[in-house]
Amino acid sequence: MTERLLQYIWQFQHFNRHHLTTVNNEPVYVFSPGIYNTNQGPDFFNARVKIGPFTWSGSVELHLHTSDWNKHAHEYDPHYSNVILHVVWEDDGPVNDLPVLELKHRIPHLLLQHYQSLLRSTAFIPCGKKITSLEDLAWQSWKDRLLAERLLRKTGMTGALLRQNNFHWEETFWWLLARSFGSLLNADLFEAVARSVPLALLARHKNQLHQLEALLLGQAGLLNERYGEDYAILLQKEYQFLRRKYQLKPVHGQPVFLRMRPVNFPTVRFAQLAMLVHQTTHLFTRVKEAVNVKDIRQWLDVTANDYWHYHYRLNEAGSFRPKRLGTTMADSIIINTIIPILFTYAHFHQEESLKEKVLQWLEDLPPEYNTIIEGYKQLGMKSRTARDTQVLLELKSQYCSQRKCLDCAVGNAVLKRMD
Repeated sequence: MTERLLQYIWQFQHFNRHHLTTVNNEPVYVFSPGIYNTNQGPDFFNARVKIGPFTWSGSVELHLHTSDWNKHAHEYDPHYSNVILHVVWEDDGPVNDLPVLELKHRIPHLLLQHYQSLLRSTAFIPCGKKITSLEDLAWQSWKDRLLAERLLRKTGMTGALLRQNNFHWEETFWWLLARSFGSLLNADLFEAVARSVPLALLARHKNQLHQLEALLLGQAGLLNERYGEDYAILLQKEYQFLRRKYQLKPVHGQPVFLRMRPVNFPTVRFAQLAMLVHQTTHLFTRVKEAVNVKDIRQWLDVTANDYWHYHYRLNEAGSFRPKRLGTTMADSIIINTIIPILFTYAHFHQEESLKEKVLQWLEDLPPEYNTIIEGYKQLGMKSRTARDTQVLLELKSQYCSQRKCLDCAVGNAVLKRMD
């Protein structure tokens, strides 16, 4: 039993204007359980409760035990001065003159068993195949909320980066864009390199592609070996010169190559990122002014320079294969980097048209594929667009994996049917 379960029961399950119980030997009708409070203060506010001949309006506080009121020092907190009812799982003795409603003997044990089974579930998601039981209208509403929560959560993360550099949007986008090129295993390294080489410095060498490569690869610690090939030696010499000129300090951390497809090697990704910078002026402005997904895809359609046609790593020649970024990688960058920062910009500047544009981009992009999306697919949850997959990823990470079934529309529906 948790306090969150008590909150769920109070708000959704058993207590409404048709349910009569007693407290302190007085009949009680609950006309409205109130609004769940996510901030400081009582659990619910704007509740309406009739106790005996009087109807009260105010807040409701929930605890496992009555004595928790004193343990949490609520008697000294003015936020709790308008509490009209104390709802507890077990009444272990009086602590003040508030009416107390004990739930222990009023809740079906079957409901508790079902809730515990969800918490103990080792399945991909706690509710399993019951996830498809939610009605279409309720599902659509829940999906809209999940997408909003995901974008706003990412807005908060982007906002933290913006505050670090005085809301310099171009520089923040550069950090995030570089991070996305590093994918999962090298994301931190790529972001650290981007932070160590600001856009103003890159702009001075924008027209010299080999110097851009030298700066990125050198700062990542990828130019420290002895080389026999002319191009690798050129990059190493350029970096040594630029490092002294700008007093650069290479970042900490080792690039990851192990158990990675060669096309995702950090050497290849840095070369592609250098080409993107080489071909573009004002990175963030470019994506902000894009009309549709096609524009962004064309912008990201970069291929590393000719040297990399025969290499995945410096000084290790191989068969011919142009190192093009690829549609799958481009779409991932759009979904996970470009759309979130544009949504953040629109949120900060209240540009609703920009919000609508990037939301439409999610509808225009194909669904992502990974083990999480495949897991939902096995349960009958099909995805048509990137919007659908973003919703499912948020559901899994923020609700299913954390066993927040009581906060989930699906979990609520499942428990109500079980009761």
